[in-house]
Amino acid sequence: MTTSLSAADFFAAKLAYETDPSDLAAARAGGSAPVVIDTRSAASWSQGRIPGAVHIPNAELETRIAEVAPDKSTAIVVYCWGPGCNGSTHGALILTTLGYSNVQELIGGFEYWSREGLATVSDAGRARRAPDPLTAPTA
Repeated sequence: MTTSLSAADFFAAKLAYETDPSDLAAARAGGSAPVVIDTRSAASWSQGRIPGAVHIPNAELETRIAEVAPDKSTAIVVYCWGPGCNGSTHGALILTTLGYSNVQELIGGFEYWSREGLATVSDAGRARRAPDPLTAPTA
């Protein structure tokens, strides 16, 4: 199998179109926060989400995205549950098809955001779990 895409181009594209929980948290702390879109169901949203995220399930994304990102160059990060969920990939595809040019997918989704010990919020309030030593340094 041959391809015209070099390994360097492939990995550069991955970094351009994906972000991880630590990098998203650093961007938010540094004041360059993108619009964060949670594409999951209402039940999942109620159980827990990234603070400040906007809940727009994929079925509503096309009709509601202009509410939070009227400018198609707005930086947007989409997420779903975790690595076993492709809802964020679907969301990113919808947004880029609509002409949004600065879209990234949160690799690991909400699961890894939470496992890294970053703040979460649910209908019951704010929380922060201890970092999972397999995903984040604990020292």
